[in-house]
Amino acid sequence: MKYPPIEPFKSGLLELEDGAQLYWEASGNPDGLPALWLHGGPGSGLGSDGYRRHFDAERYLIVGIDQRGCGRSRPLASEAPESLESNTTGRLVADIERLRQTMGIERWVLAGASWGTTLALAYALAHPTRVLGMALVAVTTTGREEVDWITEGVGRIFPEAWQDFEAASQRHDGERVVEAYARRLASDDPADRAAAALSWDTWESAHISFDSPDQQGVQHEDDAERLGFATLVTHYWSNDAFLTGDDAILERVGELGHIPAHLIHGRRDISGPAITPWRLHREWPASTLSIIEDEGHGGTREMELLDAALDLLAQT
Repeated sequence: MKYPPIEPFKSGLLELEDGAQLYWEASGNPDGLPALWLHGGPGSGLGSDGYRRHFDAERYLIVGIDQRGCGRSRPLASEAPESLESNTTGRLVADIERLRQTMGIERWVLAGASWGTTLALAYALAHPTRVLGMALVAVTTTGREEVDWITEGVGRIFPEAWQDFEAASQRHDGERVVEAYARRLASDDPADRAAAALSWDTWESAHISFDSPDQQGVQHEDDAERLGFATLVTHYWSNDAFLTGDDAILERVGELGHIPAHLIHGRRDISGPAITPWRLHREWPASTLSIIEDEGHGGTREMELLDAALDLLAQT
């Protein structure tokens, strides 16, 4: 990361129309170019201050949110699985737009990683006139093909881990593995939810370890974080991110063709193959595509290019 650590100068909980609360924070220059950071997962949360260090704090007003159901937003999906009914991509997009209006921001730059890129793309398609440019790393659209690959297809590369993952899913006849985990993680049985979360977490650590084998094992040591992450990931993935048919991002990317965008991806990203950003780039005249040959899902060089992309967007 290019820039030194900074702290937010303002933060709060935005009251949403259904009673949920969205955590947000602002840092950098209050009069700077507005930019929104969208974290991965779904359900990872903002985490540490690392995301702020991708931005030049003298040029940018940096806004970060914990997306609905995770981090410091309330209620947490891990504590209130009944809240999943109102946790959809459309709702997340509406939450972002509500925050933009509340903060008095006219237009902003969107930046994000992994799932955050899907959400950025969905927001841009819903509100294209509000987006100045985009910087996206480890690019996904969370379509059915991508979800089936990451939950089943990639098992051809990690057959031992996938066999355990599939067996632990307890899926019914005709049920996709991801659907089985989503069902169990939304159940009323705390013990079953915890067991499903641990199995899911172990599988995630297996396929992201292609580039870094030392990452194999449990990905989230904290039980609550593990449960929240697995609950939201399986909820979104089992529903194809609520972006199907005419709402599928790859079907509509041409609508974004005029928005400057930097797409950054690792060739060795086995969890999310480079075909996705390549397909987007082919239909997006104002985009650039950078493939890092020797990196996986969000490597060091990818993050350096993210920093550079944000510097470029600050100059336009």
